[in-house]
This record gives sequence, structure tokens and C-alpha cells, in this order.
Amino acid sequence: MSTLKIIQINASDMANYSYLIYCPETLHGAAVDPSLWPEKLLEHARKEGVTLKLLLNTHGHNDHIAGNRLIQKQATVKLAAHPLDLAEVDIPLRDGTTLTLGNGTIDVIHTPGHTPGSVVFKTKTAIITGDTLFISRCGRADFPGSSPEGLYDSLQKLKELPAETQVFPGHNYGPMPISTLGWELENNDFLKCPDLTSFIKLRMG
Repeated sequence: MSTLKIIQINASDMANYSYLIYCPETLHGAAVDPSLWPEKLLEHARKEGVTLKLLLNTHGHNDHIAGNRLIQKQATVKLAAHPLDLAEVDIPLRDGTTLTLGNGTIDVIHTPGHTPGSVVFKTKTAIITGDTLFISRCGRADFPGSSPEGLYDSLQKLKELPAETQVFPGHNYGPMPISTLGWELENNDFLKCPDLTSFIKLRMG
């Protein structure tokens, strides 16, 4: 089973990151959250010789999905997202869904809280966390459809992953572009909350 490569791309003037995930053996790729500057993701795919097969959204907020249409116009891709956030998709995602990309796989973790249909994409070595988990922070839970209780539960799921798992966030809001789950467990106050009450006080206070 191939270890998929991940390229992090600055994708908007709102500090969004988009991602190109691809199999180094087959050069089959997935575009993740193309955001407001999708042409940058397409440029990276061309540079690496990658053929896009999938278009993945971590959630349905416009700053993440605005570039979907251009990706769909420029490449033959299947759109995959959770139906609670995006109704019209080619591949409806659920917790535990596994996507095949070349000789590698991407596992889906449903992480409601920021939005009802937020998901995290997991490869063998990394997670792409959208707006669920940022470097040293976590997503907001005060939007329509948000749930601080749901976000707390979702973060508990992520805490169970191996400490060496790389964290690739949806925005450049932290002290560095990527981290590891072990670093987050030691430095992220939201992950260090001992219970739901303390988390809600920190997140919603």
C-alpha cells in the first residue's frame, strides 16, 4: 500500500489551505478544499504530473468549496463530501468511508461540531482536519448548525490517533503550517480540556 504524498497550498486571502494528495506510483490525485484560488491547486497538479480523480471537501463553508466548480471544469473528478453539508455529491461520505487513490487509501472520520457534516481525511501518516482542528487551536462552534458538544466529541476521536500523525489544518492560524498530534496534545489548550464543561467555557467564552 502506497504512502500518499500531501502538498499544502496557500489558497485564499483568508489564510485558507487547500491540499493536493496523490499516489507517487500512479500519480492519481485528490484535490481537497480548493478554496478561493483553485488555480493554484491545478498548477501544483500539473507541476507534479498528477491526474486528479477526486475532489474532497472537509465541510461546506464557501471559503473551502468556492473553487469546486473550476476543479470540476478542468478535471474529470468525483466530488466527495458529507451529505449533511453538501447534498449533491458523487460520493456521499460517512464515518469510516475508505476512498481508494491510486495504490493508497484515504479514510474518512466524521467530525461534526464546526458544521454537521465536517470530516477529517486520514492517510497512513497524516490527517487533513479542515476547520475541526487547527495548529494550537480548534474550529469555531458558534455558526448556525455548529455544536460545541459535537466539536468536543470529535476532538476526542482525533486524540486517539497515533502521536506521530501529522496535522494539516484548513487555515494558517497557528505558529507553524503543520504539526503532529503529539505536539497538539501538549500545546493545544482545546485538546487539553479535561471535560466538556471546561471545553465549552474555553471555546464559547
